[in-house]
Amino acid sequence: MAITLPTEYGWVLLAATSTFFVNTFHGILTGKYRKASGVKYPAAYAANEVAEKDPKAFTFNCAQRAHANYTENLTPALLALFVAGLRHPLIAASVFTSWSVARIGYARGYTAYGPSGRSKFSIFASLVDLSLKLLAIYGTVQFVLEK
Repeated sequence: MAITLPTEYGWVLLAATSTFFVNTFHGILTGKYRKASGVKYPAAYAANEVAEKDPKAFTFNCAQRAHANYTENLTPALLALFVAGLRHPLIAASVFTSWSVARIGYARGYTAYGPSGRSKFSIFASLVDLSLKLLAIYGTVQFVLEK
């Protein structure tokens, strides 16, 4: 079985590479707030008792959680991108690029305002993610029905 990639599939790959930079952004943000908080490695988070009293430790925890949430959602989002891109590469690449931008907004909002600051970007990222997954399902059904 041979799979022929659409000529526009390069856009899908370009959109996927945006995740390298989004991840680097998260790493820099988390490192900045780790240093400011004084939380030493290998501790993943500041203890709740510390974070409740120290705003720098709280902000570090928010940055760390935003990064963890990003990595938790990255694999399914990339898979949806790659599958959707087989049939609808330009739409998939555009939608995924919006997802990457939303993940940056999510991290910035979370670190600036705490958990409430992530809400609007969380909703947007979730809607974009759902759209991409539905596009992947639609494209997959198109493949199945061609046989």
